[in-house]
Amino acid sequence: MSLELSKKAQAVKPSSTLAITAKAKELRAQGIDVVGFGAGEPDFNTPEHICSAAVKALEEGYTKYTPASGSVELREAISRKFKEFNGLDYKPSQIVVSNGGKHSLTNVFTAILNPGDEVIIPAPYWLSYPEMVKLADGVPVYVYASEENGFKATAQEIAQAVTPKTKALVLNSPSNPTGMIYTRQELQAIANLAVEKDFYVVADEMYEYLTYDGEEHVSIASLGDEIYRRTITCSGLSKGYAMTGWRIGYTGSTEEIAKLMGAVQSHQTSNINSIAQKAAIEALNGPQESVGEMRDEFNKRRTYMVKRLSEMKELSVREPKGAFYVFVNTEGALEKKYKGEKVGDTTRLAEILINDYHVAVVPCQDFGFPTYIRLSYAISMEQIEKGLDWIGSFLSALEA
Repeated sequence: MSLELSKKAQAVKPSSTLAITAKAKELRAQGIDVVGFGAGEPDFNTPEHICSAAVKALEEGYTKYTPASGSVELREAISRKFKEFNGLDYKPSQIVVSNGGKHSLTNVFTAILNPGDEVIIPAPYWLSYPEMVKLADGVPVYVYASEENGFKATAQEIAQAVTPKTKALVLNSPSNPTGMIYTRQELQAIANLAVEKDFYVVADEMYEYLTYDGEEHVSIASLGDEIYRRTITCSGLSKGYAMTGWRIGYTGSTEEIAKLMGAVQSHQTSNINSIAQKAAIEALNGPQESVGEMRDEFNKRRTYMVKRLSEMKELSVREPKGAFYVFVNTEGALEKKYKGEKVGDTTRLAEILINDYHVAVVPCQDFGFPTYIRLSYAISMEQIEKGLDWIGSFLSALEA
């Protein structure tokens, strides 16, 4: 056949995080003990009261279509959450519930971008942002943040990337992959810039419940009427409630943008799973103790992992303040040799670790920082201890 397939689809990079996860699963299926630091999801089960709400929904026959943007009851629950947790006034008509955080973001970019519009993406970034922007006919523009500033782009750095074609800025706090959090002052400076230069802020706050050391999570849309109108606030239940497989993401925005996203979703997927919506209502309205318990356990793992990694002289690490990742600079290891050959880059480092030491890590070329790897502490302490021991063994085998 001579029919040409979509150039846009062919240009999409496969997710390296999913590739690492798949390799780890393949080895486990062969009976090999593998420690997977690639996990982008909590290792906890969804809390029982949330699962019970889903069972009840099934028993009561709640298995039909709902409004495309989510049931009124769920959007009311999200509206209350926005008010109480984020300090944001979004009416139910301003909320769109989608099939997970990725779907929410693709809806956003589809709704706001025209061909050639530029979207500023601070690096390090979650590897899906650029692909989502390109699929919506936008152009990613990268701003590389310094480690000295905690991998956070300043308003001044962002300003240098603004052009007449700038349509939006992606702002992820707490950050995947660094775990860093933008302060209120940093966000205010960025908000002032967005208002002055008149561009949207796509605020990805998926890890908003997971902050440590007394750090404050601040929603940039809460910093004034002008930035509120220019912000699309994105979140979901995956990380804070251990509900990754339920696929529940949501956005708060102006009614104009919400209507556009709802219209797009009505043709692409219609509503999200009706049973998951009932579970989401219970998650938001029901007991919240499990959220804090999971956060406390993540914090213990975070502290342990940072301490161990800091003692490995070929690696360097900054303590994350949120999410459940540690961003590790491997430059010292890359310069050394393994079995007579220079390690060279993090792709090879990750291959050595998975093949020879059965440890899965995420190389971060696709996150914009090629000498770094990402380690998740959304796995048990036992697994963390074992995995770090094996990484230590690899480092001990390196030669000058």
